[in-house]
Amino acid sequence: MLERNSQVVLELVDARDDQAQRLIDSLHDYAIFMLDLSGRVRSWNSGAERIKGYTREEVLGKHFSLFYPPEEINSGKCERELRIATAEGRFEEEGWRVRKSGERFWANVIITAMRDAKGRVIGFAKVTRDLTERRKAEEQLRHSEERFRVLVTSVKDYAIFMVGPDGHVESWNLGAQRIKGYTAEEIIGQPITRFYPEEAVAQGRPWALLHEAATVGHVEDEGWRVRKNGERFWADVVITAVRDESGQLRGFAKVTRDLTERKRAEDERLRLAQAQEAIRLRDEFLAIASHELRTPLTALQLQLHSLQLRGDSLEPGVAAKIDRAVRSTERLSGLIETLLDVSRLSTGQLTLKPERMELLTTVKDVAERLREAAAQADCELLVREGPLVEGTWDRLRIEQVISNLLSNAFKYAAGSPVELSVTREGAEAVLVVRDRGPGIPEKDMARLFHRFERAAPMRHYGGLGLGLYVAREIVEAHGGRISVENPPEGGARFSVRLPT
Repeated sequence: MLERNSQVVLELVDARDDQAQRLIDSLHDYAIFMLDLSGRVRSWNSGAERIKGYTREEVLGKHFSLFYPPEEINSGKCERELRIATAEGRFEEEGWRVRKSGERFWANVIITAMRDAKGRVIGFAKVTRDLTERRKAEEQLRHSEERFRVLVTSVKDYAIFMVGPDGHVESWNLGAQRIKGYTAEEIIGQPITRFYPEEAVAQGRPWALLHEAATVGHVEDEGWRVRKNGERFWADVVITAVRDESGQLRGFAKVTRDLTERKRAEDERLRLAQAQEAIRLRDEFLAIASHELRTPLTALQLQLHSLQLRGDSLEPGVAAKIDRAVRSTERLSGLIETLLDVSRLSTGQLTLKPERMELLTTVKDVAERLREAAAQADCELLVREGPLVEGTWDRLRIEQVISNLLSNAFKYAAGSPVELSVTREGAEAVLVVRDRGPGIPEKDMARLFHRFERAAPMRHYGGLGLGLYVAREIVEAHGGRISVENPPEGGARFSVRLPT
């Protein structure tokens, strides 16, 4: 009886509100229709036809479960919605609905209980809005945000995280954990001052950077930062202010890149450049000083030689002193010439004057001139006889190489024999200088032919550590090579190979 009365009431409402019905029919974006107490469709507007696909004739009198997926019909969802609307006055949800074609669409649904003057429920008004496009956009945005979140989280070469307006960490990615050493649990909620050296915090550097980013939009900075373990690293940091639609500051996006290796490389390049400049200045000084010393030394040598010529008229003690002075000036002259050679080598001004010559004869001549030096070092000097080896070389420079090698042997192998030999191997002449001294420490082998390098401390042996360097440069200028080794039977063996 109640159902029949409610149907009569609904029909009266439809008849009385004909103008309202025309208004409802004109709404194409909303499906608006009436249900009776059992859930059967009693009215239908053009919006309902557009959204659900049924004409008025097809749907009037049909149960509204027609618009629900089968699984929801089977679960009693339709009856439950009507019960809630009856009990609470209205029911609202978003969920999947079904068009006539079977296509599903995402809908916002509101079911409102209609009551008569006595408050009895006489039916339901149902409004459905198609939100499929909005849901697609939201899903795309959600997937995009999820992909971005996964991307940011998985990036390991950059520390990417959010900082609140108060300077406290709000998010943390794997790159931040790898670079800075903190896990997300350890650092979220902590101030960014954790990442700065104490002196930078004392100067207010972290807050100054945030203030600048908030003022101009973003700021980039390079400087020292601190890992969890206290280790400092050189970082490139970009801080970007994040604002909402109204322009309100919501925080900062911070990206940090570890540039420690690049910084070390740059520092190393700078150090090398400074070292090269220091070497250049040193070589320039040596060249100037050597030239300045050469003139007075030459004058002094001339005076000493003139005194030597008067040896018969001088007291024996004075003559001996003059002889020692002559030897000292000769040694000083040799050092100056060596320094001049170093200067020429460093500036590329060493020139060769090649001529056809025989190497064994040259070796014998140099050895003969150094017999006295060998005797003073208590070294027996031996020249092993062999075949004559001719080649085209700068005679004076090759003599300088032999002299430097022998002087080195007399110095470090004093008291032991020194042997020279010359052989020919293919298109090369091979000169070997061998001593029976202590040999060369393995750790010193690589640097032995460098400038100002020595295989023993200065306090044990004199010299500037230039003789072997000059010898190597002269040999290489001839297209040859020089090497050293410690033979099994002891001592050191220097080998010079020169193309003939």
